[in-house]
Amino acid sequence: MPRKAKRRRVCFVTGTRAEFGLMQSTLRALRDHHAIELQLIATGLHAQPSHRAMRDEIGRAGWKIDAMVPWDEDARPIGIARAMGLATAGLADAFGRLQSDVVLVVGDRVEAFAAASAAHVSGRVVAHLHGGDRAMGQVDDALRHAISKLAHVHFCATRESRDRLFQMGEDRERIRVVGAPGIDGIRRDALSSRRVREAIELDLNEDDFAVLLLHPTNHDDPLEATRARMLLDATRASFNGHIIALMPNSDPGSMGIRRVLKAAAARRGQIRLLDHAERPMFLGMMRDCTTLIGNSSSGVIEAGSFGTPVLDVGPRQQGRERGPNVRHVEWNLPALCAAIRKTLRQRRTRPADNPYERGGAGRRIAAALAMMKIDADLRRKVIRY
Repeated sequence: MPRKAKRRRVCFVTGTRAEFGLMQSTLRALRDHHAIELQLIATGLHAQPSHRAMRDEIGRAGWKIDAMVPWDEDARPIGIARAMGLATAGLADAFGRLQSDVVLVVGDRVEAFAAASAAHVSGRVVAHLHGGDRAMGQVDDALRHAISKLAHVHFCATRESRDRLFQMGEDRERIRVVGAPGIDGIRRDALSSRRVREAIELDLNEDDFAVLLLHPTNHDDPLEATRARMLLDATRASFNGHIIALMPNSDPGSMGIRRVLKAAAARRGQIRLLDHAERPMFLGMMRDCTTLIGNSSSGVIEAGSFGTPVLDVGPRQQGRERGPNVRHVEWNLPALCAAIRKTLRQRRTRPADNPYERGGAGRRIAAALAMMKIDADLRRKVIRY
């Protein structure tokens, strides 16, 4: 009998619930592909005791974690740098134990940089999603481009991102435009309107609600607290409906935002605070809300597929390609109030206007990873210039 072909081991490294949620369609396509053995490594927030719920959520969704790489909880810049170094060593060991052929990372976070570094230096193929995107002025932008330089294969969300990678010296044959995986199936996966309203304790016919999602862009907790307070004040002054606020990520500066949101929610007035919303719930809220306000990439990338009006605040997403549903404003109270009122009057856009939506990104990624030839030519990075 002919010998059964060995399946290619593709290892996805996840560090946060947000990026893990975005990758669901890709992970399903990899798991279901006959030529691929999917591996999953969790690190970053998943590995921290205070975020055990994230890890449990992965298991409840039916995924098996093949390795857990520790990540220290010190949120100071020096602590993050130290945690990244230790995790790089732990990831290299995990790739060796799992005998991973390809390491798949997404975006621009420190966990992805640690994984790409460990994989590249240990001779494994690095595949990078969302390379070539921009988030000007953020440390993440430098990390994203650094990961692109370590990557052997690029899966881009848009043509602009593809062109940017080519300008950076990457070989066109290594670059594929697949769209944003986080958009695959979001209309199907979103929780029903009834269940969304039940979860946030609103009647189906009750007043409109806005979603507020603000992440830190500065290490200074007091500065981030001031900005969060300004955003809440502007939203309350300009919007009469309910405000559903979500906790920020755990980047430096997040404690300032958290303190302000907790204090505002404790007054039990217009603002309701959710510590965590699983992806179907978050998608349902993003679809049904009157507007999404803050600086999350979900407002720029995914919300356009629902046509939801979005107000992007501050520099976090500056330079990122966006559709007509997104309006931008800098940190200034009068400007914020005016921009919120304009956003509330804005009509919903068509899903076709979303530059990130191509459909079937996960299937394209899985097929490409299964079919590509892994040899010395692929592993040898040559910059064109």
